[in-house]
Amino acid sequence: MALIPSLFGNRRSNIFDPFEDFPFSSSLLTTPTPETSAFVNTRIDWKETPEAHVFKADLPGLKKEEVKVEVEDDRVLQISGERNVEKEDKNDTWHRVERSNGSFMRRFRLPENVKMDQVKASMENGVLTVTVPKVEVKKPDVKSIEISG
Repeated sequence: MALIPSLFGNRRSNIFDPFEDFPFSSSLLTTPTPETSAFVNTRIDWKETPEAHVFKADLPGLKKEEVKVEVEDDRVLQISGERNVEKEDKNDTWHRVERSNGSFMRRFRLPENVKMDQVKASMENGVLTVTVPKVEVKKPDVKSIEISG
């Protein structure tokens, strides 16, 4: 079990790291760089309903044309995009820059019970919603057997 470093220094906590086996280092999650700051700040919720897996991402200020949703053959959902730097005017004086920019990418390995060919995505008011329908679980036919005797 991997442990995630605390946000307050390099102390260890007893939190399980679900990203331990992903193809990127957990340090990307705890040590933001200019290239990964937007990646770290992209928050995504994943819930499972009886019918589907639903992902919601807060992407304020982005248009749907600036976001890519892709699925790979091995059941990996990838959400990526880029926040562009605002055009700078030489006469402007910046007092504070807190909004992140740059590219971001999040990847999720989906379970086996999904319909990869029916993934749908929509974007409204800066919130991306990706719906991945689940395969219907066929209930076994139960046949009643009469007991003789």
